[in-house]
Amino acid sequence: PLQYVLGKAEFYGLEFSVNPSVLIPRPETELLCRYILSDILPSVSVPAPRILDLCTGSGCIAWTLAHNIPESDVIGVDFSADALKTASSQKIPGHAPDFLFMDVLSPQDNIRAVLGDRRFDLIVSNPPYVRTGEKKFMHGNVLDYEPDTALFVPDDDPLLFYRAIAAIAAEYLDSGGRGAVEINEAFGDETCRVFGNAGFSDVMLQTDMSGRDRYVFFSKSEC
Repeated sequence: PLQYVLGKAEFYGLEFSVNPSVLIPRPETELLCRYILSDILPSVSVPAPRILDLCTGSGCIAWTLAHNIPESDVIGVDFSADALKTASSQKIPGHAPDFLFMDVLSPQDNIRAVLGDRRFDLIVSNPPYVRTGEKKFMHGNVLDYEPDTALFVPDDDPLLFYRAIAAIAAEYLDSGGRGAVEINEAFGDETCRVFGNAGFSDVMLQTDMSGRDRYVFFSKSEC
């Protein structure tokens, strides 16, 4: 891919370093950031929002939110040391997010060891969500170069990351906080049920620029 050849990709008006350890940022994820900045965070009404970006990859979401909300406190986590190295080395103007090693699929005790007693006003994630069986519909420039671990989930358990994200959000999202995730268009209703069953309110499905179900937003009710 040209972005890997050049070593850079544009995202939300910013220039990010990219390499085969991280996904090339997509327009769909750029739109997720736009929704967060224009609709989600204003509804939280917190002057200095605390933000957690799960499966941060290149850090494009974490850096974009930190750049556009200078007073925010942003943490990005990933289980790939190479991805974290890429994310932490981005040269984006403004204050830098903190990047931590954490596998969102690990047991809760391991997650508590990383996040401690932190609480967040926004939890966001663009996790792996492409089923392995969908590889046959994808182009070689994706399959041959971009990291499988950032793309694919088992055919028989396509929502495993969303269950993990819901469990993390249940513990670490502050009262009145919001969540936003990018999803597989084939599982919009099912992903909504994951968060609804986890006790979240205002669970909403949102489409991308092509009209495909692409995002789920949710809230944690105020006590």
